[in-house]
Amino acid sequence: MNIFWHILWSNVLPLTLMIAVGFTMQRFFSLDIKTLSKLNFYVFSPSVIFNLLYTTDISASLIGQVLLFVILFMTLQAVAVELAVRLRGLEGGMRGAMRNSVLFYNSANYGIPLNQLAFSANPFTLSIQIIVMVTQSLLPNTYGIYSVNAHKMSFRSTLRTILSQPIIYVIPIAFLLHGFHVQLPQSIETPITYLSNAFIGTALVTLGVQLGNMKWELNPILIKNVLLANGLRLIGGPALAALVVWGLGFFLTIDHMMAAALIVSSSVPTSLSSVLLAVEFDNEPEFASQAVFLSTVLSIITVAVVIFLLHI
Repeated sequence: MNIFWHILWSNVLPLTLMIAVGFTMQRFFSLDIKTLSKLNFYVFSPSVIFNLLYTTDISASLIGQVLLFVILFMTLQAVAVELAVRLRGLEGGMRGAMRNSVLFYNSANYGIPLNQLAFSANPFTLSIQIIVMVTQSLLPNTYGIYSVNAHKMSFRSTLRTILSQPIIYVIPIAFLLHGFHVQLPQSIETPITYLSNAFIGTALVTLGVQLGNMKWELNPILIKNVLLANGLRLIGGPALAALVVWGLGFFLTIDHMMAAALIVSSSVPTSLSSVLLAVEFDNEPEFASQAVFLSTVLSIITVAVVIFLLHI
C-alpha cells in the first residue's frame, strides 16, 4: 500500500498537475498546439536524450542484453496489437494511432522516476531504464512517423520526413562524444542542459493543451478503442515482458534485479510521443490524447500491482 500511495503522490499527481496547467491555458488563451508540438519534436526531446546519453556510463554488454530484450518484446507487442487492429477492423489513420498508443510508452518522464522509486535509485537499474528510453525515443521518430503517414503519403515523402528528425542524429553523436570522452564547451553544454530540463514540463503542458482542445464527446467506438489500447499497454505490456525475460533466462544470465527493471520499464502508460505524432501529422489526435490520459490514470493501479507482484 505504501508503494501505491508513493506512486500516486510522487509520480502520477505531479504529471497530472502539469497536464492540468496546459488544459487550463488552452481554455483561457487558445494556444497554438502545432508550435508546441514542433518545440517538443525538434528542440526539447533531442536535448534530453543527448544529455542523458552524454552524461551516463553504460557498459556495452548491458546495452546488448537490453537491446535484445527490447527487440523481442517489441516484436511480441507488435504482433499483439496487429491482431487487435485486424480483429477490430480498424482502417486508415486509426490503425497507426492504435499501434503507436501500444508500442510507444512513457519510459522517460514516468519511467525514470518510477525506476528510481521502485529500485531506490540503483545506478544499475537506472542504466537499464535509460537504454529502454533511448529506444523509445528513436522508434516514434522513425517507425511512428511511418505508421501515421503510410496511408496518406508516399514512402519517399515519409522517409524524407523521418530523416528530418534530429533525434536520429543526436543518439549516435552523444554515444560517440561520451565514448571518446570529448568535453563539450560550456557555451554548448549549458544550453543543452537547460533545454533538456524543459522537456518534461513542455511535453506534459502540450498534452494538456491538446486535451483542452478536444470536444470530449462520448463516442462509444472511440471509448472501446481507447480501452483496448490501454489494456494492451498496461496489462499486455508487463505480461509480455515477463514472458520475454523468462525465455531469455534459458540462454543468458539475467539476475533478478535486471529482470525486475525490464518488467517495470514495460508497465508504464502510453507515451506522450503518440500525442505529439497525432498532432504534428493530424492523425486521430482525440484518440491519442484520450489513450495517454486514461492510461496514465489507470497506471496508478496497474503499475502498483506489477511492483507488488515483483516484490512477492
